[in-house]
Amino acid sequence: MKSNIVMAWRNLWRNKRRTLITVASIFFGVLLSTVMSSMQEGSYSSMIDNIVKFYSGYIQVHNDKYWDNKTINNTFEANQALVQNIEEVSDIVNYAPRLEFFALASSEEITRGSIILGIDPVKENQITEISKWIAEGEYLTEEDDGLLVGFDLAKYLQLSVGDTLVMIGQGYHGVSAAGKYPIRGILKFPSPELNKQTIYMELSNCQEFFTCENRLTSFVLMIDNQYQLQRTKRKLEEVIASPYSIMSWDEMHPEILQMVEADRAGGVFMKAILYVVIGFGIFGTIMMMVADRKREMGVMIAIGMQRFRLAAILFFETVYIGFIGVLVGFVFSIPIIAYYYNNPIPIPGDAGKTFTDMGIEPLLYFSWLPSVFYNQVITVFVITAVIAIYPVITANKMKVHLALRA
Repeated sequence: MKSNIVMAWRNLWRNKRRTLITVASIFFGVLLSTVMSSMQEGSYSSMIDNIVKFYSGYIQVHNDKYWDNKTINNTFEANQALVQNIEEVSDIVNYAPRLEFFALASSEEITRGSIILGIDPVKENQITEISKWIAEGEYLTEEDDGLLVGFDLAKYLQLSVGDTLVMIGQGYHGVSAAGKYPIRGILKFPSPELNKQTIYMELSNCQEFFTCENRLTSFVLMIDNQYQLQRTKRKLEEVIASPYSIMSWDEMHPEILQMVEADRAGGVFMKAILYVVIGFGIFGTIMMMVADRKREMGVMIAIGMQRFRLAAILFFETVYIGFIGVLVGFVFSIPIIAYYYNNPIPIPGDAGKTFTDMGIEPLLYFSWLPSVFYNQVITVFVITAVIAIYPVITANKMKVHLALRA
């Protein structure tokens, strides 16, 4: 066996040109599939990051009854023990408290149902960067008694910065909620739904409006990236129990997860086509190698070499070529992906403007996940190993008298 392995290695370099052509086909296969996978995973991560940073966060902590029945009565008290448990989880980089409910927004005889969001202005801005959507006026300050109103809602109510908005609703345990508030700023989001119905208040002001002092509907938590999500959620579940529940973004927005999975399925199909092309490319070069050496193999069998030994040598030659090809492809893909990971590709023209209007950076991101690399290396190497069966079959079925005439 050892002599077969040594002979296979030496045979590779008897015809360096043929070997390098075969290695090159595998090298480009690994490189293309790795870059494609990195771009695909980077796009998913970017899309998810933009969605969670825009509103929901990666994880939210609620009262365990809140998600099924989103009323002001299913809020929880923001105690120091809960805050301390959240802060002890090292993966969490930011968190913000929220109080969210509904009320009627009114201006003279015009009214519209609206979502009221009580926020800590500083912490909320660290997570969602809401201040960048201010179209008119200014952002809220701590203990501010004013409001931020969605652009379309303000237009419908015929109000502008400095005007007074009347709100009427139902507070904690059925008490009446009513108040008049000055408009500090107008928000213009990429989302039409948010523009039509969203009002932001400073948290303590909102708690006073709904008569639910020190109560919240959620803590919104941020982590560095989605790949830490499940680990962070498990850590939180170890320190936070009933009457609280912990929900990740994919549980709160299953439609987004379905969209990503559907797109991922399309990506798998495209990669499958790429692997077929790669496979046929490798198979073509191996066929060329076998055809070129047909007379040589016939002579070796004619002078007494056993067929199974010749088949073993050819198999090891193909495996060597596959190993060299995937190794070189892996090594060369690292600096390429590292560069584009740190320097995303700008999306120009109308496509870039569309991304910007949606509140998404017009950049094509790449992923640095280890699976992006090793999945492609393993897949292409397995394809090469399967193709290595061809020279084995050829050696076993070769007719010597025809091979000698080749």
